[in-house]
Amino acid sequence: MTRDFTSHSAEETVELGRQLAAQLRNARVVLLRGDLGAGKTTLVKGIAEGFGAAEADDVTSPTFTLIHEYHGPDKDVFHIDLYRLEKPGELDSLGLEDLMLEERNVLLIEWGEKFPRIVQQKDAEIVIRRVEHDERTVRLTTVA
Repeated sequence: MTRDFTSHSAEETVELGRQLAAQLRNARVVLLRGDLGAGKTTLVKGIAEGFGAAEADDVTSPTFTLIHEYHGPDKDVFHIDLYRLEKPGELDSLGLEDLMLEERNVLLIEWGEKFPRIVQQKDAEIVIRRVEHDERTVRLTTVA
């Protein structure tokens, strides 16, 4: 299933993330695609809040730490940024396979398309494109 959305501000992108959380309840691996500065982390702020795992203001980019985790009552959200990784061996050291085994975990992975095995394991993909300064198009595709 594919759904398209448009956001006209960062606030709307956070709100969209809150709404998308309900559609991601059964997903464990979600690829987040978009150029640098497209709004991936802004969307994750809303998704984490939608799961009750974090307040939007507490969600930050994991560019340097690679993984940020947020714990909610029903779901734990792992925001993962693979931008700085180049080799599959580096991916192995993160322990993502173990995180994928837990039903309560939702892995939101930026730059996962760099690694074919992550692409194969996805349950959903969100593509964010910048249209204008604050406007974004967001496409959610879920795997049946």
